[in-house]
Amino acid sequence: MIRLDASTVLLQWASGGLLFCWLTVRNSEIGRGYTWLLHGVYAAMAAGAFAAGLALGAVPVREAAALIVVVLALLTLRKTPPHRLLLAPLIGGVGVVAGALDASSGTWDSLLASYRVVIGAMFLGAITDAMLLGHWYLVQPGMQRKLLKDLVEVMYWALPLEVLAMLLPTGMLSVLTGSVDDGWNGMLGWFWVGCVVMTAILVVVTKAALRERSYSAVMAATGLLYLAILTSFGTDLVARATLAG
Repeated sequence: MIRLDASTVLLQWASGGLLFCWLTVRNSEIGRGYTWLLHGVYAAMAAGAFAAGLALGAVPVREAAALIVVVLALLTLRKTPPHRLLLAPLIGGVGVVAGALDASSGTWDSLLASYRVVIGAMFLGAITDAMLLGHWYLVQPGMQRKLLKDLVEVMYWALPLEVLAMLLPTGMLSVLTGSVDDGWNGMLGWFWVGCVVMTAILVVVTKAALRERSYSAVMAATGLLYLAILTSFGTDLVARATLAG
């Protein structure tokens, strides 16, 4: 079983988003405004993680990491060498793992909790950045499409790893077989399955849309990513909430 912790979830989301922001801007192929946008958004999330940790039960390493992420994300709003953008997500990752370890007991639980938050950070960060990047093509339409394709490709490979993380015992397989009561007669388990299937379909269709040459294909992909964010959060957070029950 796992614990659903608002501070860990927010820091996980912010760290993953900052990591893939670096992946996108590292070759300086996109305007600085994109970095400002994402770092502003994720600094706010990390600040929320810090506040939630203090309000709901502090984990010193996690809260220290969240505060450092806020500072680094805001500092990099100035012109900064791309490699320095990696500092914030790496430090955030340390805090995320600290939060996972605090919520677990025993070697297996600790390893599983760490795996879940790390792959969850990649999964949620990639899909959020992909959606935001899709909108940025309206600002900078001359960008190469490979930037967006790379993020969608990460989602494509991260999804099965995310599903595996939530199936490993004690996981959603126990909910589906009735070994763990979700409080809704198994409905949450099947809702999670639906989110997984819909996310997979949306990612595959998004990949197909990006093969089209017309500019409208990027906008279509962005619209699909809106839906994929909803189903992706169902894939991650519904499982966490169910297993925390």
